[in-house]
Formats: sequence, C-alpha cells, structure tokens
Amino acid sequence: MSEILLHVDAILFDMDGTLVDSTAGVVGAWELFRQTYPTIDVHHILSSSHGVRTVDNLRKHCKIEDPEILEQEAERFEKAIVSTSTEGGRQGIVLLPGVRSILDELAPGRFLSNPCWAICTSATRQYASAAVRIANVPVPEVFVVAEDVTKGKPFPDPYLLGAEKAGVKPENCIVIEDAPAGIRSGRSAGCKTIALLTTHTREQLEAAQPDYIIQDLSSVTVKRTATGVAITINVQ
Repeated sequence: MSEILLHVDAILFDMDGTLVDSTAGVVGAWELFRQTYPTIDVHHILSSSHGVRTVDNLRKHCKIEDPEILEQEAERFEKAIVSTSTEGGRQGIVLLPGVRSILDELAPGRFLSNPCWAICTSATRQYASAAVRIANVPVPEVFVVAEDVTKGKPFPDPYLLGAEKAGVKPENCIVIEDAPAGIRSGRSAGCKTIALLTTHTREQLEAAQPDYIIQDLSSVTVKRTATGVAITINVQ
C-alpha cells in the first residue's frame, strides 16, 4: 500500500454511491416503474444507469419524450427511491464507509467565502435534499443538483458549476465519484478524479480513466488547511 498526498482548493463530491448508499431505494423504484413500463430491463438499467440524471434515464429506458410527463415521472421515481428504500427489510439510505470522519472534518469549511467542499449530484433537489437529511449529511453551501444544469454527467457542466460556485478553478479541485459518467464529467471539467469501487467494477472505472481508484472513502483522510484541503489517499 502506498500513500499519495495532495492539496486542493476544494473537494467536489458526487452523492449516491460516493457519500450515501441508496441502492435499496433505486432497485425498489425501478421495480415499481416496471409495473408502468413492463418492457424495461431492470438488471440492465441497474448495471448501466448509475450517475446519470433521472430524466435522462427515463427518456432513454422508458422512452418518455413529453417534457411535462418526464418531469412528473422523474419526481415520482425519486420519491419512490425514498419510500421503497426501507420496504421489505431493505437497509434504507445510509452513509458509506469512511464518510462520517471526512464530513466531520470538512463540515465547517462549507461556510467559508470559498467553500472547500461541495456536492454535485445527478439527483433532483427534492430527492438529494431528502437523502442528505436521512443519512445525516451536513448540507453544503454549494449543492449542485440535476435542475441546475442543462447537460448532466458525463458532460462537465455539474462540476464546472460546482467549482464556479465555490469560487475556485476546476483544475484546483478533485472530484470523488463512483460512476464512469461522473468520472468523465470531472475529467472533462479539468478536475483530478478519485474513483470508488462502491457500485462498479474496476474495469468499468478504468475505462473512464480516473487519476486514482480506491475501494471507498475509508481509504482517504482529509485535513482542512488555510487554503483548502490536504488529502491522503491510501492506494493498494
């Protein structure tokens, strides 16, 4: 195992699969939607759609084109993530390993004039707000959600906006992601990227060419500094 030391102006976190595990609810929501859209292949969707905005997934897999229906169904889907996440003994929406200690260190940095961390998620504001509340994640000053951008991941827009709102340059940020679409988004924005093996295989992540691949955030320690964040990555 080797240690890699970095210093960045800000950390830009993805949410689902990076900070929280919402797999139980996502599976439940797609199973619910199969009742309305019986031709969808839930297994295929679960293996390929993570990290992409709900509206983009519904347009692709459920063939919804009408903007009004798409918006309504996206809202229904993300409400279903929360409501189904604890059905049938499912675990609910929970923090992933290593996240609590990192957030405890970073949380005060959200109130700086240039916040040292942000969340940039493909989720809608309604669902993202519910998920961080359920998992007891402090709400950052910079919280980029699906509605904030015209083009979601893998386009660079979410992370470009996150850096802009934090008042820092993208090239001085590091993106932490679990999905290939998110890694590509961060790379396209000019950020360094850390990929987590929480939802995808190493081969899938390597294809997106992140700077570092680790199991989860238990392999990372952070320390706020006067000018940003010092990061230690333990790479096997």
